[in-house]
Amino acid sequence: MTENGEDSLLHQSCEAPAKGDSLVSDSRALETSLVDAKSCKEHNDALKLTDRNAEGAISLYQPRPPALPRLSKSRKSVSVEEAVRTRRLRNSQESLSDQVGTGSSTDSLKEDQTAPAPDGFVLSGAATIRNDQDSNMRQLSAVTTGSPVFRDRGRSLSEYERRPTSQQSDPTDHRARSSKVRLSPVQPTGTLPALGKSFASATLRAANRIDGDCLDYAMMAREKLGERLHRNLSDSRLLENMGSDSASVNSMRSTYSVLSPIRPQDVRNRSFLEGSVLGSGALLGAEELDRHFPDRRVGIYIATWNMQGEKGLPANLDDLLLPTDSAFAQDFYIIGVQEGCPDRREWETRLQETLGPYYVMLYAASHGVLYLTVFVRRDLIWFCSEVEHATVTTRIISQIKTKGAVGIAFTFFGTSFLFITSHFTSGDAKVYERVLDYNKIVEALALPKGLPDTNPYRSTPSDVTTRFDQVFWFGDFNFRLSKDRVDVETIINRTVGGDMGPLLEHDQLSKEMKDGSIFKGFQEAPIHFLPTYKFDVGCDIYDTTSKQRTPSYTDRILFRSRQAEDIKVVKYTSCSCIKTSDHRPVISVFQVKLRPGRDNIPLGAGQFDRSLYLEGIRRRITRELKRREAMKNHSSSAICTIS
Repeated sequence: MTENGEDSLLHQSCEAPAKGDSLVSDSRALETSLVDAKSCKEHNDALKLTDRNAEGAISLYQPRPPALPRLSKSRKSVSVEEAVRTRRLRNSQESLSDQVGTGSSTDSLKEDQTAPAPDGFVLSGAATIRNDQDSNMRQLSAVTTGSPVFRDRGRSLSEYERRPTSQQSDPTDHRARSSKVRLSPVQPTGTLPALGKSFASATLRAANRIDGDCLDYAMMAREKLGERLHRNLSDSRLLENMGSDSASVNSMRSTYSVLSPIRPQDVRNRSFLEGSVLGSGALLGAEELDRHFPDRRVGIYIATWNMQGEKGLPANLDDLLLPTDSAFAQDFYIIGVQEGCPDRREWETRLQETLGPYYVMLYAASHGVLYLTVFVRRDLIWFCSEVEHATVTTRIISQIKTKGAVGIAFTFFGTSFLFITSHFTSGDAKVYERVLDYNKIVEALALPKGLPDTNPYRSTPSDVTTRFDQVFWFGDFNFRLSKDRVDVETIINRTVGGDMGPLLEHDQLSKEMKDGSIFKGFQEAPIHFLPTYKFDVGCDIYDTTSKQRTPSYTDRILFRSRQAEDIKVVKYTSCSCIKTSDHRPVISVFQVKLRPGRDNIPLGAGQFDRSLYLEGIRRRITRELKRREAMKNHSSSAICTIS
């Protein structure tokens, strides 16, 4: 080997420890060891050997052995520690002697190539090591401050390693320090790329951070409530610290679903199983109510229709339940039918098919040909109590069930509801008989049975309508207009802008309600539609038979509330599109005030008619497939001609 090559090897041996912080760290650890006379002599011999290499006596470079620590007073403890250190230093020597850089995995334990001279001075390589140490520490500081990954790793450095170079003591003054070898931190081989703001990392993402598509929950609540947050402790803290992580795949939506996370402290503060007798903290209490209904109002859609016992149902019930002039569907759909079709199950299946998968049938009851069905939004069924029903017949012979009433009662959150559909005695002059029908129903309708009365102090045993918070009574009441048909038709022709006041002056029901003989405490929305009885089937012409019945408002929807202004009427009209009966259906939409519930309310546990739901959805899909097939066949059968 030439002299220049030997100088190159010597120069590389002096600069090798300064290329990585792991060697710098190991050199600092080994420089702290005490050197006895024997080790100093060995190092002097190694220096002389290096000088001879420069003269060409030895052709191969031999690495100098590391400094040996001085033995402590306890020989037993030193022997074990020395054996471990000897094994590590042997691996270090093998790594340093590897010319191609394929050393063992103990590279972080490589020894320093500098040794103190006998007179106490450090070789010139130590200065280079110290300068490189300062630059590496500055580079490590930049990395740890700019990268969240290495910020935590930087904390694992010892206090001495984080000190500036000026504050670190000289390696020759480390006699008072421990000789234990310290592992160096893992450092990047190059400059790390900058992390974007929307990086996805499950370990670095906060626990209460949710997807951006869930932020509308907070925005909607703030818009409606004027920045009022929910009462739930976990919800309030969640909304305050809400962030967005649109790039995250393992987001909170998949981990915690779309529900708000619950802190263990909140679970300790209240029990979700036992609840509370008070409204605060109950399963149906204020927290749950505000979560689903921030304005505490629920939408109710009521339809009443005398079907005239026809076997054929309308081909489409969308106009009855889903009118085009409504912006939103409602939370509850209650449909009352008088003189219903012979196949009651078919009627309920058609209703389910029309409402689709968003709704389930909560309950259905019947009294002869009187049908009453309640549908509820599928995600609100958990807040409904057990459902009860009762029936009353107004016929002298109880086996004849064409006239009477059927009622359904349940509690939603803390508000009790009663829905009654009835069919009173027919006849133009039988007003007194209809009043008797009403009195018999309010006295004989045995509700509630097991449901608790939300306000027993305002209930009376002789009137079922006083035992519920919100009562809706609808049906074919058969009250007529006390006027000749010719006069009624003349008034109808003079009607302008939907003003039905001149007609209602002759309405029997309005007169009896003003006198207080019927429907005490009930109200009715203003009527702006034409009389719904009696039409010729299939057209908009009133009765042309020999009886020439007078057009009348026989089909009505009335409501009653324990608290004033609890019920707001959104719509009250008739459905003129359905013409399969001599009656026109009447529909009404309400916004009803809700109140928190208590845990003494027996919950329905989400029960609904599952078989009806599946059959309705199956028919809905089949109808859509047939429609698409018909459109496909129509388009393929078209013939293009060129003239």
